[in-house]
Amino acid sequence: MERVVDPLETAARTRGVRSEAIAFVAMLVLLVLAPTVAYPVFLMKALCFALFACAFNLLIGYVGLLSFGHALYFGWAGYVSAHLAKIGKLTLPYWGGGWHWFVIPLPPLSPELAVLGGTVTAAVLGLIAGALAIRRQGIYFAMITLALAQMMFFFAVQAPFTGGEDGIQAVPRGHLFGLIDLSNQTTLYYVVLVLFLACFLLIYRIIHSPFGEVLKAIRENEPRAISLGYKTDRYKLMAFVLSAALAGAAGATKAIVFQLASLTDVHWTMSGEVVLMTLVGGLGTVFGPVLGAFVIVSMENYLAEFGQWITVIQGVIFVACVLLFRRGIIGEIANALRVRL
Repeated sequence: MERVVDPLETAARTRGVRSEAIAFVAMLVLLVLAPTVAYPVFLMKALCFALFACAFNLLIGYVGLLSFGHALYFGWAGYVSAHLAKIGKLTLPYWGGGWHWFVIPLPPLSPELAVLGGTVTAAVLGLIAGALAIRRQGIYFAMITLALAQMMFFFAVQAPFTGGEDGIQAVPRGHLFGLIDLSNQTTLYYVVLVLFLACFLLIYRIIHSPFGEVLKAIRENEPRAISLGYKTDRYKLMAFVLSAALAGAAGATKAIVFQLASLTDVHWTMSGEVVLMTLVGGLGTVFGPVLGAFVIVSMENYLAEFGQWITVIQGVIFVACVLLFRRGIIGEIANALRVRL
């Protein structure tokens, strides 16, 4: 039986696509012109966290899986990227009457290969963690991801190649493809912008593909998706790995930008921060995590003079956003536009 197409549904979908295209063009213009009015390093930090939040939103907003351990992929990708770009050696553990470390000398890698190495590492960690976590649902899933992240955090504290509390410092930015000097902050900003846009468009394509429609079906009613013949565990694991890899790309890029990989990026508070960014911007929206990341990073940057009180201020703003913008900032704007149209 041929499916009847609802003209109202088609018109609404067309308006949605048109609105998203206009919003993307506006975002692109703002980000291209931003270095003329704002400090490039601040903008690069915001872009890295925006990508991190978009990666997290892919998992929670479109699959309905709440991960409290996404700092695992963000932080460890940064470690690997910094390690490959600076130290030029691979340290592996081996057993010989006790744990020892075997060092393999390697030449320092170019920044694009270092970022790629960090992204692949995050994808592998996501595959391992996801295979364990998706066996449970709800709060149990969240607690498994948090436990795995904390295990890797304490490993980072003890491992010799992470630098412990000092981290990996003075990471060279190098030359992109051996041609583009990344020591210039404006040049580096546009490289980070291109990477962010590429990943953003990849996420957009994922959520608007048949694969993305299955993810939404799992979010809405997993038993019904199973009854239709979909192997939901495979879809959830693929989404988990994609989210981890994109979070790793953000962490690896941040390590190159700030020339530092530290324990801060693997701590559980980083996982909480990305949840905050996503909720403030708009859970399950395309542009919400981007706006949320810019809001939170701006608060941390411009309210730094308040010292430890910044945490209290963030909490107050978060409560206000939850009460006044239940769908997040972008979610409320989109809902108001739908009602008006």
